[in-house]
Amino acid sequence: MPAVIDVSCINCDMCVPECPNEAISMGQRHYEVDAALCTECVGYYDKPTCIAVCPIDCIDLAQSDARRQSSDN
Repeated sequence: MPAVIDVSCINCDMCVPECPNEAISMGQRHYEVDAALCTECVGYYDKPTCIAVCPIDCIDLAQSDARRQSSDN
């Protein structure tokens, strides 16, 4: 599941240089992750570095529909 940056992003640029796949770019209003390029840093780091460096914790891993429904119950 790719990383997702929510609308609370302050465009601080901390995550962009950390992405080994160049999956993060500026969207209309804030940075966005290209799901086709995001590998959750597998093969590069132990965990997604964009999440680790975000100063406001606005990046998380996307949940599949099945996981999202089970966590809502």
